[in-house]
Amino acid sequence: MKIFAIGQNYVEHNKELNSKHPTEPVVFMKPDTAVLRNNKPFFIPDFSEEIHYETELIIKINRIGKNISPRFSHRYYSEIGLGVDFTARDLQRRLKESGHPWETAKAFDNSAVIGNFLPAEQFPNVQDIRFSMNLNGNTVQNGHSADMIFPVDELIAHVSRFFTLKIGDILFTGTPVGVGKVSVGDRLEGFIGNDKMFDFKVK
Repeated sequence: MKIFAIGQNYVEHNKELNSKHPTEPVVFMKPDTAVLRNNKPFFIPDFSEEIHYETELIIKINRIGKNISPRFSHRYYSEIGLGVDFTARDLQRRLKESGHPWETAKAFDNSAVIGNFLPAEQFPNVQDIRFSMNLNGNTVQNGHSADMIFPVDELIAHVSRFFTLKIGDILFTGTPVGVGKVSVGDRLEGFIGNDKMFDFKVK
C-alpha cells in the first residue's frame, strides 16, 4: 500500500501558514509504517515539540491505473473516508528553511491516521462534501471539498502520471484552515457530514 498526500490544497490553509498557492499539486508520500488505524491512540514522538493535526478527506484506490485522464478518475475509487496527516511542524519549518526534504516531519511512524470509509456512491458530487474535526469537543476544522484548489479527480490523474496506482493505495487530499497543535490527553473526533469517521486520544 502506498500513501500519497497533497499539500497546500486549500487557499485559507495556505494563508494561515504563509504559503504560496501552488500552480500544480504538491505531492509527498508516507510509508505504510505511518498508518494508524482502528482509533488507536496517537503517541507524541520525542523529536518534536509541535505536532499539528491536519484533517483531510481520503480516497481509497480500487483498481490499478497509470496515466489516468481526469474524466476517468472516478472509476478508480469507490470509497471516501477521513484521516489525519500529523505533521511535526517545528521540524518541517527547520527543514524547509535549510532547503532540505521534509519527509521526517511528515512520514514518521503513525503520522497517517486512517478513519472509516463511506461508499463513494453516497456522494453525488465528490466536490460537495463537508467534513469537520473536533478537538476536545470543540470544532476546530470545517472543510468543504468545493474549496480544494485541485479537485479529487485532477489529483488522481496528476499522481498517476508519476506513480502506478494500485488497489488499496490511499490519497490524502489536503487540509482546510484550522490546523493546530495536539497535546497529551487531547481527543480528536472527525466527521463527514454527521457520520463519525474517527475518534481517538493523544498520549
